[in-house]
Amino acid sequence: MKYAIVLAAGKGTRMKSNRNKVMHEILHKPMIGHLVDHLEAVNTDKIVVVTGHQNEQVESYLGDRVEYAFQSEQIGTGDAVLQAQQLHGKEGSTLLVFGDCALIQPETLNHIYEQHEGHDLTVISAQLQNPGTYRRIVRDNQGHIDRIIDYRNLTESEVSITEISLGIYCVNNELLFKYLPEIRDEEVTEEINLIRLVEILKKNGHSIQSLRVSDHQEFLGVNDRMQLNVSNKWLQSRVNAKHLANGVTIMDPQSTYIGTDVKIAEDVTIYPNNYIYGNTTIGTGTTLLPNCWLEDAIVGENSTIDASRIINSEVKDFVTLGPSSHLRMNTVVGSHARVGNYVEFKNTQFGEHSNCAHLTYLGDAIIGNKVNIGCGVVTVNYDGKKKYKTEVRDGAFVGSNANLIAPITIGENAVVAAGSTVNGDVADGEMAIARPRQENKPGYGAKYKNKEGK
Repeated sequence: MKYAIVLAAGKGTRMKSNRNKVMHEILHKPMIGHLVDHLEAVNTDKIVVVTGHQNEQVESYLGDRVEYAFQSEQIGTGDAVLQAQQLHGKEGSTLLVFGDCALIQPETLNHIYEQHEGHDLTVISAQLQNPGTYRRIVRDNQGHIDRIIDYRNLTESEVSITEISLGIYCVNNELLFKYLPEIRDEEVTEEINLIRLVEILKKNGHSIQSLRVSDHQEFLGVNDRMQLNVSNKWLQSRVNAKHLANGVTIMDPQSTYIGTDVKIAEDVTIYPNNYIYGNTTIGTGTTLLPNCWLEDAIVGENSTIDASRIINSEVKDFVTLGPSSHLRMNTVVGSHARVGNYVEFKNTQFGEHSNCAHLTYLGDAIIGNKVNIGCGVVTVNYDGKKKYKTEVRDGAFVGSNANLIAPITIGENAVVAAGSTVNGDVADGEMAIARPRQENKPGYGAKYKNKEGK
């Protein structure tokens, strides 16, 4: 069996934030969300998240995907692990990992579990020329791991050690809970620290190994905003490289941000300054011009999106959208449609080959095929208490600056004259004109202009 204990109880004071540290985002997803996604991807049998400070934020986000333990006082990693009593007595291997280690990839987690087989404790390590404040791995004369030392406790001879512990362990679960109570306070930090587990297991004759990794950045934790930025750039580069390798053109990878759950087909072209997040999919041949934000969006094939936002909405094939369009809340734009600049659709179905060129709001609307929506059209869908539906059927023409007061239906091939405020249904083939009659007064223009001060 494979288990994981995720440590997320710390206060994260260096973040200087009212948000729990592990809830800070990398590529628009909380750090702990990345880690739990990856643990689930490798079929971890049970994930226990140890919470403490601001626990409600973590538990609200993760819900029932994991189990929880609570550390009432933040007195060290050893004490935090000890709270995960639901794993006590279970056979298997347990990964001990911090909740801010968002970058560890599923294939790496699999490798750790596999390499741990046949050992009692596996310490994830790396070799650094300048190990700085990392804890050092001290080995005995036979080259076996002897202990892990905090950098503040290094002797003169130990300062030159370049092998570091990354603070991540895989351990025999039964031995973990057998020896956790033996861990005592660390002298320097006055905390019950997991690094003492190495000495205890060695003293009792158990098998300890290190698993040295080549890219220590994959195991980076995040303690402040600078480290958050470093982690964000590392993952951004990795995700973009994957899409480039799969046949996506990314004009400027450094200004393009793509979430880890996004799916992009080949021959998609992405211009600079685009943000693509959530469960978004983009079909082949589509172009994203600069300054788009897509989140939980579905974009079909051979469409062009220009400086627009698509959130929880779908754009079919051969659509032209933007610039400065906003689609939200379950909007669907049919194939070969055109949605132009400064147009907002909310919860709207917009039909095939229909056209809405500019300066329009459609909310809670069903628009048929081959419909023209003129400039400045507004569906008046809210009376202060309820939202109402507008339906415009196939072939209808709605002129500029028209207000459609819902609930209302505009029939097939009907016409709403420009400037009309319509509050009743328009039958198939009818024309609705709802505006004051124009009156021209001879000579009044000149008289007005000749007034004093004009």
